[in-house]
Amino acid sequence: MSLARRLLNPWLRLTEKRRLAREADPVALRRDFEARARLFFHAPRGTRFSRERIAGVPVQSVAAPGVPRERGPLLLYFHGGGYIFGSSDTHRAMLGRLSAETGLPACLPDYRLAPEAPFPAAVEDALAVWQALKDRPGGVMLGGDSAGGGLALALLGEILAQGGARPTGLFAFSPLTDFTLSGESLERNAATDVILPAERAPETAQLYLQGAPADDPRASPLFADFSGAPPVWLTASDTEILLDDTRRMAARLRAQGVGVTEVITEDLPHVWPFFDRFLPEGRATLRAVARWISSL
Repeated sequence: MSLARRLLNPWLRLTEKRRLAREADPVALRRDFEARARLFFHAPRGTRFSRERIAGVPVQSVAAPGVPRERGPLLLYFHGGGYIFGSSDTHRAMLGRLSAETGLPACLPDYRLAPEAPFPAAVEDALAVWQALKDRPGGVMLGGDSAGGGLALALLGEILAQGGARPTGLFAFSPLTDFTLSGESLERNAATDVILPAERAPETAQLYLQGAPADDPRASPLFADFSGAPPVWLTASDTEILLDDTRRMAARLRAQGVGVTEVITEDLPHVWPFFDRFLPEGRATLRAVARWISSL
């Protein structure tokens, strides 16, 4: 256990978890998250960023120094934030580090957010960007964290259902895979999760789904068909409320014949690679997934 983790966990419990428990305004959540990301998280020096629109969806490209942006394999990464907040700006520092570790550029779509654009808007945007990038020489690797990890998995299910080109693989940090909220860890880890307030989960589901079935595979990829999927790498912490979203997702993938790497860590915050600047365990996880990506 690193000293950084001993300090970070109680700090997150006192600040981030309390903020997420009390703030009901999506606009305020977005504003606060953007401000903290600018203050605390920075990509490696020399990382290049650019913005454009792909298939009508705004995206941000991220490339570490020396990484070519216009050719070769690509990371298509979806940010977390419960489908309500977060953006390419909040996550570009982490993707800058991952770009440096993998030697690959990343594309971060700013998919539409709820409640202004409820389900299935995020899936539609993700699919549109995929369709525009799917023939890139070297292939496309899908990735995401939290809700973005669930979105990446939902996109994979849609890709497989439609047939044609497939991504080279998929990785997800602490993915949200089940909006029916049936995972036992949602209650069991309510006290130990240092970031996510379990009591807000039903409200998040309502804001995103707005009446759509919670077990729709495009919203809850736990119920999708992944037959013929490429390799998948998943990780979660044993103390977070979304632990069972990863464990059950990995089990379902294996049952459908998919090659799965499942990494369950001990007492780390939700999406801990996000804190790679401060947390040795975050940097170690980014290096681990980079080695897995390189192996493909």
